[in-house]
Amino acid sequence: MRIDDYPLVHREPASERYGQLRVRTADLSPARWLTERTAGQGDFGTVAGVAAPGFAAYARVLHPASLDERPVRWSTVAAAHDREAAPLSRWHELIGVDAFYQNDSEYGLAGVWDEHPVEGPTPPDVARALIPVLARHTRTPEHCWFGLWHGYGHLDFDHFPTFATPGRDEILLSGSLTEALSPASLDEFVELPDLWWPQDRAWCLGGDVDLVSTYIGGSPELIAELLAATELEAHPVSPGDPVG
Repeated sequence: MRIDDYPLVHREPASERYGQLRVRTADLSPARWLTERTAGQGDFGTVAGVAAPGFAAYARVLHPASLDERPVRWSTVAAAHDREAAPLSRWHELIGVDAFYQNDSEYGLAGVWDEHPVEGPTPPDVARALIPVLARHTRTPEHCWFGLWHGYGHLDFDHFPTFATPGRDEILLSGSLTEALSPASLDEFVELPDLWWPQDRAWCLGGDVDLVSTYIGGSPELIAELLAATELEAHPVSPGDPVG
């Protein structure tokens, strides 16, 4: 059978609502500041390339692994593997496997972890812990903007305009900060937005289809609160650091 003989996967056309978020169908100007980057400012594969350049401080928030569907911190996994979770640690190096660990049929460590961290934009449980912290560091929590990579396979977004970030084309959505969680109600496999930022641009949150971390740029006060939050596992990073 030739590859052309395989039927195309049917995708339902996306509506102008993504959960409770509204899809921007014409004016993409609220995202223009993310598209106007100079060389070396927010390059693909860097912290500021995933979030946005220009902030005073940045944090990396790790997506947890799990054991029996309960979250497990990277530091716990690292200790069990006689390693240490550092700000730039990569998951596959932490557990001692190659970079394409997703192809392994056997993985985990009995009694410690049995599922890899979620790869992709911010997982809902992490988002729930982030939202109250982010809300305290913006004057406009009811007026936020979001970017969603148009390449996620569940819905067909090809009829909507996109804006470009390093390596990605994004659909623009709008809503309140708390509505960022609403797409999770559509389907357990539906992704939350990759990018979040408030109207006052006090911070910017970024994730990506290929990452097991979420990155946030903002004020030193915001980053300090994220690093201190017991519900999160976060590390300070710099805008030019590589992502993972």
